Amino acid sequence: MRSSISARHGFTPWHDAPHQQGGLNMIEVKGHTGEIQFDGQFVTITRKGIGARLTVGKGEKRLHVSQISAMQWKPAGLMVNGFIQFTVPGGTERRSAFGSQTSSAVQDENSVVFTRKQQAEFEKLRGAIDAAIAAQRQPQAPAAAVAPSVADELTKLAQLHQQGLLTDAEFAQQKARLLAP
Repeated sequence: MRSSISARHGFTPWHDAPHQQGGLNMIEVKGHTGEIQFDGQFVTITRKGIGARLTVGKGEKRLHVSQISAMQWKPAGLMVNGFIQFTVPGGTERRSAFGSQTSSAVQDENSVVFTRKQQAEFEKLRGAIDAAIAAQRQPQAPAAAVAPSVADELTKLAQLHQQGLLTDAEFAQQKARLLAP
């Protein structure tokens, strides 16, 4: 939300815009039941004030993207708020009764409820977290096989020759091949 001062002067307050932290874009969004910060590695859910004290409790919860096994998304409608919920292994999830998903999300420490006006910023956050989770789960490319050195190859040839598996002529031919420029 832009303040009247920032609207008059044409700038976006720091808490409404991505900013740099340690070379990474920090995304910060403020929802109805808390704030979420995402720095590319960690999702931090912060709750402040009396509303937090009455629901989940004040404080901060920090999750590394590798800890997040799923994200639930419910867009805000005309009459109801939306929410984003993070699932972590070992967490206690309960299925909400029909029509009470958002009110259940208010009580969940891994959820933040947002209004329709806040939804666009939460969609950007969701996309960034999805991308980070996908990047975490991509298989790592295998390390390139290191080619054996000429000395290693000559040692192997000498062993094969000593074991009688290569004739003198075969050994000389393979040795010349390895030593050729």
